[in-house]
Amino acid sequence: MKFTHDVIVIGGGAAGLTAAGGCALFGLKVALIEAHKMGGECLNNGCVPSKAIITAAKRAQEARLAERMGVTLAPPQVAWAGVHRHIHDAIAHIEPHDSQERFEEMGCEVFREWATLTGKHSVTVGGRMLSAPRIVIATGSRPAIPPIPGLEAVPYLTNENLFDLTELPGHLVIIGGGVIGMEMAQSFRRLGSAVTVINPGPLLGRDDPDSVAVVKARMEAEGVQFVDGMASAVSGSSGHLAVQVSDGTLIEGSHLLIATGRIPNIGKLGLETIGIATNKNGILVDARRRTSVRSIYAIGDCRDGPRLTHVSGYEGSNVALEITTGLPTKVNWKALPWCTYTDPEVAQVGMTESEARAQFGDTVTVIKEGFDHNERAIAEDATEGFLKLVLKGKKVLGVSIVGKGAGELLLPWTQSITGKSGTFDMGSAVISYPTRSEIAKAAAFAAWEPTVFGSLPKKYVALVARIRRTLA
Repeated sequence: MKFTHDVIVIGGGAAGLTAAGGCALFGLKVALIEAHKMGGECLNNGCVPSKAIITAAKRAQEARLAERMGVTLAPPQVAWAGVHRHIHDAIAHIEPHDSQERFEEMGCEVFREWATLTGKHSVTVGGRMLSAPRIVIATGSRPAIPPIPGLEAVPYLTNENLFDLTELPGHLVIIGGGVIGMEMAQSFRRLGSAVTVINPGPLLGRDDPDSVAVVKARMEAEGVQFVDGMASAVSGSSGHLAVQVSDGTLIEGSHLLIATGRIPNIGKLGLETIGIATNKNGILVDARRRTSVRSIYAIGDCRDGPRLTHVSGYEGSNVALEITTGLPTKVNWKALPWCTYTDPEVAQVGMTESEARAQFGDTVTVIKEGFDHNERAIAEDATEGFLKLVLKGKKVLGVSIVGKGAGELLLPWTQSITGKSGTFDMGSAVISYPTRSEIAKAAAFAAWEPTVFGSLPKKYVALVARIRRTLA
């Protein structure tokens, strides 16, 4: 069969761009298809704009602490137009990295149309038939909209239009206490909105509950209101919305944000016509990210699996290597890190304490080091939070961190979980003083302390001491 390309990539977000760029840089003929915006969700309405608004909100919050460390600041004056400009300036600054022009320079042929799969090696796009030995689906995800009575009749926000607001909400009601809900709740509260979060289950449900408790307490102290329960009905009109909660509570606000998770973008691809298996969470794949049609891969948010930008990039790299080299590459989630960028941040890699105990029972040990014993944190007056090290023997199963810059402290633990370094190595490392990263060394050394200062080492030291006294 004569092919038009070596590989076809459908989707120009984090996963698709990584796969397409990698294959093109190795010299393959690549067709890259994106019907919407290059850069996908992360650039346009996810990671980039959310971190931009979080940064603006931090600036406002710092000014609210009028007197601190002998320095007095004036109260903040928030101009939403300036915040809005900062968000979109950040997007515009990064946009060239993900642009059509950049990937054409790499050697990709870029198509800005919708694609439909027509066979295990073929795709139609813009009236043209493309074919390749390998096809990569990387169509991402979109907000999941819950079936709440009345919701479709009122104006509501998702992360797809939240950052296009032209005014600061007077009272932002958020349905959902996951990553998006929590990050945006704190940000809009700090910028001056009243904020209420309605959540049916645990906040940040995949994170360590001890870590989440620290964040919730901070957000409550800043004025965020939390309501436990299901949203059972929505009513009202623009600027005057009301959410009925399952316990009978009525929450009234000016704006409504739906932050109840995400679903895969796979409805228009024609998967069923060529027999690609799916479930409610997306396309089913094996460890190599191959679908049930083995010549077609699915990576990133469109497949059943973790939905994180760095996961998308990792899978894109793996698939590019497999396609270009012919060698199988499997994913490994044993040291999967993630971070929620609230203040303080919540970061996790590997298993939480509850996950480890569920699998290994009483063989699990936990070491907890507080930032209140970290001298850099004390000097910065930022001692809130802790590092929790979850071990089986001396082997690291997982690490939960809550505190300032928690996400920046995950890297050495990914190395430890994957066996590239051990707790003894970390506990004996030389680390710059004073840094917050010393908390990692402290926790790792604590794992070895009973062994290092145990009865046998003490007996050996005593013997050496006696010999020295004798020879002196």
